[in-house]
Amino acid sequence: MRFPAQLLGLIMLWIPGASCEIQMTQSPSSLSASPGDRVTITCRASQNVNTWLAWFQQKPGKVPKLLIYRAFTLQTGVPPRFSGSGSGTDFTLTIGSLEPEDAATYCCRQHNSGIHSELTRDKNLYNLQ
Repeated sequence: MRFPAQLLGLIMLWIPGASCEIQMTQSPSSLSASPGDRVTITCRASQNVNTWLAWFQQKPGKVPKLLIYRAFTLQTGVPPRFSGSGSGTDFTLTIGSLEPEDAATYCCRQHNSGIHSELTRDKNLYNLQ
């Protein structure tokens, strides 16, 4: 049985201290996959963000859950089937073996070194639908 993994297509973010907006573009915009499949989602920044890239998962009616920060660092408690890679402008989120509970909206977000305090303070900076 196939199930949708909804993906957010475009995020516009204002970066504190920057003179312009950084666009974070994800692909694909949506996909269907089966349990056990390997799924890859890409994110491209409009300018170099080094490795300051976080990945989130959101399920309907729930707050976004931080999966990965600094491009590849797994948040405590996140299953190891999730992994991140990339630097500069091109990033990837991989789910090694999809589980039914992974059906969700996923998004990438540029962040600074204060990831946890920033995300607590700036919850509304990323647009999840």
